[in-house]
Amino acid sequence: MNDRLGTAESPLRVAIVGSGPAGFYAADHLLRTDQLSVEVDVFDRLPTPFGLVRAGVAPDHPKIKSVIRVYEKTAAREGFRFFGNVQVGDQLSAAELAERYHAVVYAYGAATDRHLGIPGEDLPGSHPATAFVAWYNAHPEFADAEFDLSCERAVVIGNGNVATDVARMLALTRGELEVTDTAEHAIDPLADCGVREIVILGRRGPVQAAFTNPELRELGEMKDADVDVDPVELELDDLSRIHLDSEEADITTRKNVEILTEFSGRRPEGKRKRISLRFLRSPIEITGNARVERVTVGRNELYRDGSGAIRARDTGERETIECGLVLRSIGYAGLGLDGVPFDERRAVIPNRGGRVTELDDERQVEGHYAVGWIKRGPSGVIGTNKKDAQETVDNLISDVEEGRVPSPGLAADRSAIVELLTERAPDFVSYQGWEAIDRRERERGEPLGRPRVKLVSIDEMVEAARAGASVSG
Repeated sequence: MNDRLGTAESPLRVAIVGSGPAGFYAADHLLRTDQLSVEVDVFDRLPTPFGLVRAGVAPDHPKIKSVIRVYEKTAAREGFRFFGNVQVGDQLSAAELAERYHAVVYAYGAATDRHLGIPGEDLPGSHPATAFVAWYNAHPEFADAEFDLSCERAVVIGNGNVATDVARMLALTRGELEVTDTAEHAIDPLADCGVREIVILGRRGPVQAAFTNPELRELGEMKDADVDVDPVELELDDLSRIHLDSEEADITTRKNVEILTEFSGRRPEGKRKRISLRFLRSPIEITGNARVERVTVGRNELYRDGSGAIRARDTGERETIECGLVLRSIGYAGLGLDGVPFDERRAVIPNRGGRVTELDDERQVEGHYAVGWIKRGPSGVIGTNKKDAQETVDNLISDVEEGRVPSPGLAADRSAIVELLTERAPDFVSYQGWEAIDRRERERGEPLGRPRVKLVSIDEMVEAARAGASVSG
């Protein structure tokens, strides 16, 4: 290990794979490090940065997307570079990154969905909510996805914020959609959809629901949709009541129950649509003649397992919900990357405090780190990633100071990665290129009174990036 590593003459060079919140917070913490000189290169498989802030946050939540301004300040720091439209694991291997950097931080999140594992899950009309979210957010890999929204009832399976997002998007009016950055291809299908009722199913009770308060409250503030909660749904079992009355219950849980209780006392206002919340129900089977026509649901009861956790189990009681659309919102899952240890069961990169470890014996893999969902699983809100990234960066810096990071020969050459990408991924997009894409999208939106009209194909993005770069000199 070079004992001069981290000086102005020999800066610590770090690659970050993934440009979502976790990646940007890690970059910011690194570039703010007082005791070391650091250079950070961020890679993303898309030409556009910001991960789920761009492709996951609901279009009618522009305030949440304003966190991008924080990331823009990070990108403006000396020592930051962005390489978009680069497939790590395909065009560039993990080993090749390790050869060119002192440390590699994996921040690529959880790109796929968890499965229910029930019959009929793959029938036409049954979709992962992740795909629906990506479609209406103009993710280029889902721009051509098709969703039949002509049915009268949709069932959303899950009790988290993604479930509230997709329910809300199905209930927004055209006027509400047209002032957002919803994908152009999704506005007409959503505005003209035949869905009149959205049923949100939770396998446990209202006390265990994972909604955050503002997202739950929004369901009762829809312009053209009533919210429906049967008071019977809020009759708590002993375990839930004891938990709610204990000091273990956090303020979010208590407030959620208050919000749901207020919903249960409402009378319908005669709005065009309805959002119904039902608890202690799990899908048992999805059936239909060539496509989704109904969901068979099992009624659950709660019990405490050997570890003390409150879980749901099937009582054997059944009910059938007629529907034409099922959106499965039971969580995201991470994917493995060739050359990097991966825990298939937890769908994360094994680590201790962000230090990547071997799966079998937990030995540290020197120079490799993880942040965000690929580190801890899909939990928390955007801000959770800031503290998470700080832990990883603190451990990385500690390893540098104690001589526990490798010093590969190519790491001293900042141009080495550019030379390789010019050969392997000639259409890579710089941060300047992203800024050109951003300008193009905003210009497209301006005459329509929209914040932007997103480009939805990689080719369009690359063309906009090149044109913008040539114009700027």
